[in-house]
Amino acid sequence: MSHSAYATRVERIRTSASLAAAARARELSVAGRDILDLTLGEPDFETPRHIKDAAIVAIEAGQTKYTAVNGTPELRRAIIGHVRRRTGIGYGDAEVSVSGGAKQVIYLALAATVDRGDEVIIPAPYWVSYPDMVLANDGKPVIVPCPATDGFLLTPDALDDAIGPRTRWVMLNTPSNPTGAVYSAEQLRALADVLLSHPHVRILTDEIYDAIYFGPDELRSIVSVEPGLADRTVVVNGVSKAYAMTGWRIGYAVGPAGLIAAMNKLQGQISTCPSSISQAAAVAALEGDQSPVHDMVEAYRRRRDLTVELVRTVPGLTVVPPAGAFYLFPHCGALLGQRTRDGKVLRTDEDVVLYLLDAAGVATVQGAAFGLSPHFRISFATSETVLTDAVARIAVAVADLR
Repeated sequence: MSHSAYATRVERIRTSASLAAAARARELSVAGRDILDLTLGEPDFETPRHIKDAAIVAIEAGQTKYTAVNGTPELRRAIIGHVRRRTGIGYGDAEVSVSGGAKQVIYLALAATVDRGDEVIIPAPYWVSYPDMVLANDGKPVIVPCPATDGFLLTPDALDDAIGPRTRWVMLNTPSNPTGAVYSAEQLRALADVLLSHPHVRILTDEIYDAIYFGPDELRSIVSVEPGLADRTVVVNGVSKAYAMTGWRIGYAVGPAGLIAAMNKLQGQISTCPSSISQAAAVAALEGDQSPVHDMVEAYRRRRDLTVELVRTVPGLTVVPPAGAFYLFPHCGALLGQRTRDGKVLRTDEDVVLYLLDAAGVATVQGAAFGLSPHFRISFATSETVLTDAVARIAVAVADLR
């Protein structure tokens, strides 16, 4: 064939770096290597019992048919109540979209609004899929570096400088993947003031980690800080992280009715609706006993404190303690230029990650995948034993560099 067999949208996007790293770790484990996998952002806890029971009841009750495109009435009510408690904003039934995970919700929002050449502002470091979702929808990612000196957060000046006439969205992620950084109410207020002067820009705030928060102050959303932005903001969330339900694949969004209708129209042609059984489980998650979430968050807090303490003992690595989510994003610039035993020079953070995998059997993800080097991401959504062993191995491998 003289032309590509695939659409250009496939050729211009990358495979998810975090999924690729996890796959590489699994392959090595299957081949007999002793690998400690710190790549995926997946809770190691079981889905709480009452949520599983709700799914079993739904199956036995015959709730195994198609549902409405935007989810069951029960789930929409649960989402509206949860969002009101979280943000103080009341949304109507027509302002809710339910889909097969928060990732699909984000994709639908972009697909419904982005035309060729439209720009989407993405603060870096970013979740690996944001730029590729924009590219897949013919848009242009506008990457704004947000270094550790800025707390890995978008500043008002940087936001204002990045906005142009073709800007369609700015994407916020708080708490952040990969850094765990959180915007304070004051920081959100400053961003909101910029956005109020640019009425053509929509806001997508990805709050999938909102329950996993370690700070002393109340976690805020930009719509709670500035309700005047609610009519052009999509708030994205889901049950995967807070309730250890990654495989159940339920995400949702609330936002302006017109945009939500467009997203639901697309979903109607893509997947019809999310799983009916998973939706029943999600109702139990959002409306049921929240004590398992509290217990998991306290475990993540202990793991965070332990892993930060251990990483800080490794010469050449520095780390900012995250305020939320379950990731560390250590800086590894001091390791660049050093040599391995076989003479290979570590020139990039990807070299560092591959070295740690080969020499220490510890799988992580390079900072370049998240748009900011030289860093790498560690997920502490695993046991304290694994974390202690992993950092000990990293320390030995780093000490062996020359």
